[in-house]
Amino acid sequence: MQWRHDPIPVNRIRALSQQLGVSDILAELLLRVPVGTVAEARTFLEPRLADLCDPFALTQLDRAVARLNQAVDRGESIAVFGDYDVDGVTSTALLVSVLRRLGLQPRFVVPRRLEEGYGLSREAIDRALGPGHPALFIALDCGTNSVDEAAYLRGLGIDVIVVDHHRSRHAVPDDCVLINPHVHGDTANGINDLCAVGLVFKLVHGLLKVRRDAGDARALAITLKEYLDFVALGTVADLVPLVRENRILASHGLRMLGKTRRPGLVRLMEVSGMTLGEEPRPVDVSFRIGPRINASGRLADAALSVELLLSEDSRFCVEASGQLDSFNRERQDIERLITEQAFAMIDARFADAPGIVVYDREWHPGVVGVVASRLIRKYHRPCIVLGREGRMAKGSGRSIPGFNLVEVLGRCAEMLDSWGGHPMAVGVSLDAARMAEFQAAFAAAVAAAPNAGVSEPTIEISSWIPLDAVRDRMVDEIERLHPFGQANPEPIFGTRAVIFDSPPEVFKEQHFRFQLHTLTGRRISGVAWSMKDNIPPVGRPVDIAYQVQWNRFNGRKYLQMELHAWRPAAG
Repeated sequence: MQWRHDPIPVNRIRALSQQLGVSDILAELLLRVPVGTVAEARTFLEPRLADLCDPFALTQLDRAVARLNQAVDRGESIAVFGDYDVDGVTSTALLVSVLRRLGLQPRFVVPRRLEEGYGLSREAIDRALGPGHPALFIALDCGTNSVDEAAYLRGLGIDVIVVDHHRSRHAVPDDCVLINPHVHGDTANGINDLCAVGLVFKLVHGLLKVRRDAGDARALAITLKEYLDFVALGTVADLVPLVRENRILASHGLRMLGKTRRPGLVRLMEVSGMTLGEEPRPVDVSFRIGPRINASGRLADAALSVELLLSEDSRFCVEASGQLDSFNRERQDIERLITEQAFAMIDARFADAPGIVVYDREWHPGVVGVVASRLIRKYHRPCIVLGREGRMAKGSGRSIPGFNLVEVLGRCAEMLDSWGGHPMAVGVSLDAARMAEFQAAFAAAVAAAPNAGVSEPTIEISSWIPLDAVRDRMVDEIERLHPFGQANPEPIFGTRAVIFDSPPEVFKEQHFRFQLHTLTGRRISGVAWSMKDNIPPVGRPVDIAYQVQWNRFNGRKYLQMELHAWRPAAG
């Protein structure tokens, strides 16, 4: 593992520290975000809803609002079609809830992954149209590249609005309304980084502004801030950069999530093992709430998750959250088996491949995304994991920093049936008969990428500090940088020549606990996850890379170090 630290000039750190009245450590962390000015640093430390930009800064949002406003005035029928992941589910719940409060009764549909595939497929559309043709069809978190499907809807006389954040591979149809900052080049205050639920929040904000200006009492009764819990869930789960607009939405949204009164969310947090009343952290969304919402879409029908978020029926919420928890346990079992099989396959056949594609006809396509993430952690190479549906191989890919999967797949596009997503995560579908051809083409495309050959994982040291600097005040300052996520990672500190003066204690056969003593005699407790085979030596100086945070338990908190890596100290 490479250790990397890009020094920031001391004079810049000191200047920002003095101007903000913060420690040098916090000033250095802020400069790494990065912030360009003192004003930007203050805004970063104190994200305010008032700093959100005008929703109408999004291209075509005015057209979408006008069409929705007309639908409300006329009481028209609307079909809302959302993707089956957390972003799509929260987008659907947000829009449906607001439209209901404005007097409409929109029906919603989420694609059934195993039967209808990914996104805006003809099969899913036809099911959505089954109860009758709506006047307006709204696609959320999908649809940017569904040119033929949009034309099909328009041919039936149905108006179409698409709210999406995926990259475009086609020209945008003129007769559809498309809100997608990547397509239109919208960049104000980072709105190009919004995921679908953030864009839906903007759409709803614009609609409520218009309705309120017209004196609609229903719109005046809606407190938009109360929907930020949905926005935080989708934003954190979709791994978009948590800076600028997203930082504001996630920061306030996590606060709202902590005090939500939605029965479905309360029950879901309970079965996830969370402490009610405490403000959740992104890790709670990523590893507790999010996987349970995702599990229904991967193994069954994500409509259950939408119903749970919308329901006021406490009995239904208890049953539905229990179902999601059960789906999640099943998903974990399937993922563990596939991961073990994928490890064996890679070690036997693809050990030297610059980019990895693994496939098995027995693998469940709905859970392979998490498996791809696990492969990334072990092999540190772009990975795609595929299962089989009929004659098609379908699945997901994950990447490492520096490799844009969308660009890499673009070089293999002629052999793919469909593909799309983000630079770090994609969905892929192709004829299973072309698997060997695709495996070779993907490896070649990765090898030809600008960062080819970068296969060793790197640990980024945010700041080198003495061990005695690890104090309560430092952890309190780090708390001001929450929420951590993409583009604002939790800082990793480095300390040189630390001595473990007592043997660490292994627990649960995977992890170990330890204690360190500073030069002033203070004791610092720490933990190392999944490192029982890599325990530092006792009595010999080592450099350590670690994070520090408050460990909260039973209403109490104490400072805890989390060890990530160690190496023998120089000299």
